Amino acid sequence: MKIASVSDYREAARGRLPRFLFEYIDGGSYDEVTLRRNSADLQAIALRQRVMRDVSNLDLGADLFGTRQSLPLALAPIGLAGMMARRGEVQAARAAQKAGIPFTLSTVSACSLSEVTRAVGAPVWFQLYMIRDRAFMADLLAQARAAQCPVLVFTVDMPVPGSRYRDVRSGLAGASGMAGDLRRIGQAMRRPGWAWDVGINGRPHHLGNIAPVLNGKTGLEDFFRWMRDNFDPAITWSDLAWVRSQWPGPIVVKGVLDPEDAREAVRQGADGVIVSNHGGRQLDGALSTARALPAIADAVGADTVVLADGGVRSGLDVVRLMALGAKGVLLGRAWIYALAARGEAGVSHAIDLIAAEMRVAMALTGVRNLSEITRDILADLQNGPSGG
Repeated sequence: MKIASVSDYREAARGRLPRFLFEYIDGGSYDEVTLRRNSADLQAIALRQRVMRDVSNLDLGADLFGTRQSLPLALAPIGLAGMMARRGEVQAARAAQKAGIPFTLSTVSACSLSEVTRAVGAPVWFQLYMIRDRAFMADLLAQARAAQCPVLVFTVDMPVPGSRYRDVRSGLAGASGMAGDLRRIGQAMRRPGWAWDVGINGRPHHLGNIAPVLNGKTGLEDFFRWMRDNFDPAITWSDLAWVRSQWPGPIVVKGVLDPEDAREAVRQGADGVIVSNHGGRQLDGALSTARALPAIADAVGADTVVLADGGVRSGLDVVRLMALGAKGVLLGRAWIYALAARGEAGVSHAIDLIAAEMRVAMALTGVRNLSEITRDILADLQNGPSGG
């Protein structure tokens, strides 16, 4: 299949991955209402087409946390990404580096922070959950400092894991022991390309950052059990102060959907917030990013770095989110589909596609640089999904 869009990469990933892995990256929680809203509400936003504006010189460069980037994008943290392609986090980080944008490594990545930074030869952003074991959490932060990670992405919308029906139906979750293993092996055998590339040659299959506390356990049941036992439902805003005491650089709080939570994050020392509903994978029925973003951007003002993710499948979606108030956009499924389909080359191509689509959207709305992407380029703002 000739790949022309992120949606094409989704179908290519479906054809390459075992079912339990495709459903893991593609699915959301419960009935996936919020998952669908993320994309639908973005696509419903109308753009004002403008003409005769001299858009011969477009500048997509962005400044985020003191660093000049080629694009206002970052690759979002995705757990188990290294199971989608051989040493997947390394491949994606290389693609991000070539594109001049940040890669964010998940706490629950297959490749460890040291493996990724050593392979790429440059620092990456690091994502952290609130973990019951504060000593282990402090050690992760120390590793991130030693690796010179420029930004800490502190994810706060997962005090408990969301319930994802697709993972149960596919056999990723809820199928323990030999029966579960055999079911997943059977699915893998129907995808020989993945089985050879990742299943056999992609070893070791463990979570590099948390391997020290898993005591040699590497099964999927061990991963989900660790998540249930160690993600901290007692998290409060005072814990952000503790994280700040351990981290001297920029902290971005990820998983904010409410303006008051955004204000509180800033009061507690966050340098930025990521408007996100975890890709529709946590509270089903929650607001889409497109609906939540404008009020949050208004609440924290221009001095706070407001980023967003959720439902982004094109460069037009990036422009829409920036018009709603985001200073940058994190790509999630867009890059993991591409990684699963074609590895590093796929991620590079997906970034290029989105950048090209951004250029077209900017030119046809009459803007020449990112500062000109405002709500003025949106049509019928008061009636569309961006109207709050």
